[in-house]
Amino acid sequence: MSEGLAEPADLRPAPSGERRRPVWVVPDVVPAVVPRAARFTEARWVAKYRWAALAGDLAAALLGVSLALVVRFGAQINLDYVLLGAALPIAWLACVALERGYETRYFGTGPEEFRSIIRAAVALTAVVAVTSYATKFQVARGFVVLAVPMTCFAAMFARWVLHRQISGRRFDGRCMRRVLVVGRNDQVTTLRRHLEERKTDGYVVVASCLPRGDAFEEPLSETSPERLGRAEMDILAAVDQYDVEVVAVAADPELTGHSLRKLSWALEQRGVDLIVSPGIVEVAGPRISIRPVAGLSLLHLERPSVSGGPHVLKSIFDRVVGCLMLLAVAPLLMVTAVLVKFTSRGPVLFRQTRVGRGGEQFQMLKFRTMVADAEARKAELHALSDGNGVLFKLRDDPRVTRVGRYLRRFSIDELPQLVNVLRGDMSLVGPRPPLPAEVAQYAIDDARRMLVKPGLTGLWQVSGRSDLTWEESMRLDLRYADNWSIALDLLILWKTARAVLGSDGAY
Repeated sequence: MSEGLAEPADLRPAPSGERRRPVWVVPDVVPAVVPRAARFTEARWVAKYRWAALAGDLAAALLGVSLALVVRFGAQINLDYVLLGAALPIAWLACVALERGYETRYFGTGPEEFRSIIRAAVALTAVVAVTSYATKFQVARGFVVLAVPMTCFAAMFARWVLHRQISGRRFDGRCMRRVLVVGRNDQVTTLRRHLEERKTDGYVVVASCLPRGDAFEEPLSETSPERLGRAEMDILAAVDQYDVEVVAVAADPELTGHSLRKLSWALEQRGVDLIVSPGIVEVAGPRISIRPVAGLSLLHLERPSVSGGPHVLKSIFDRVVGCLMLLAVAPLLMVTAVLVKFTSRGPVLFRQTRVGRGGEQFQMLKFRTMVADAEARKAELHALSDGNGVLFKLRDDPRVTRVGRYLRRFSIDELPQLVNVLRGDMSLVGPRPPLPAEVAQYAIDDARRMLVKPGLTGLWQVSGRSDLTWEESMRLDLRYADNWSIALDLLILWKTARAVLGSDGAY
């Protein structure tokens, strides 16, 4: 043990009939630790990212202001607006900094960085408006309307480029943060799996630490992180030995309160971050908040929005965007209808009963991609299913027509569902519309997916489509039902376009 660390816990056998509880070791006095080479590596890529973000935001502001001046005033730009154009980029950087756009914890996270940019644009607009009112300087509204949005979009594009670059490096194992996971056996396994699920988040677990007296239950493999938990080890010794940058604490009733507070102090002196998992999985950040109550910091879990104003807004959004999309793809729909009609016998549209929000059934529309007697031939092919155990899927289905294969590959067969969106049966984004036979197999918890309307696309569409197992598909649908928002819908629509163009998991 390092000097200044607590002595090992009492490991003497407990008296007969008494079970000794495992002990976490947290020192009262922590010596300073010299920064290590790995920490320097992290500091180096963080510094490069911060400077690149600053340069991108400055370039975006200069571009937005320049375009606004040229479009609004042309060659007749007076000195006042030249000075205003010079001050706005500085004000923009200050607003982004105040909205935490340059904090290390948000680097490479994507949504959090974009939110900071959007909040900074709102703040900059407010600053210009208040300053104009206070100084009685009349700023041309056309200049502000052009400069701020263009700056915002350019800055978001620059951050997207940075995010893509760091994501590529993290897929190669670079720019990662070394993590020590602390907790009970099952919590450690779950937290480690979630941290390493997406490499783009930048976490790699290098060690796991259990309370003294606990044994590891998970079988050891070549990819397993180093396991700690012996009597001679404690959390801070593991931090020093394995050069970690983050300590992740799983939900554990024995490592809370004063012990967790002392641990945070010790890690602070070492320059190590502490993250704590509340044990609430599949719940997005907007529903979780920390509020002070009776001198305590309590975690509040908001109820998911299943009715009222947000659903009205979602319905309006679906119908407006759905109508615009239907008009945009109308020529494609006409060409597809002609191809389906004259290349195989049967109707152009395939109608199938699906279950919508609240268990209501409706007729879902699709372009027919199979032969007319496809349903009658399904029984003889059931044994060859490539599906997920509940849904019938066949990668090389002989019932699919020649034109149907191309329609399925690029999801053109699903475009008639825009009519279902306009009718109100479906949403643009939501869980996959289930068959009545699937609903009959739902567990009690699975029925929560029908709190929202089924969607033309959803998390299942951008996460593997037909390649998902039944459990994975259900988990994604439940996650969406519990955490949906307009911002999430826009993100899924963007990712859907990429998934469709790449034809990932479609057959």
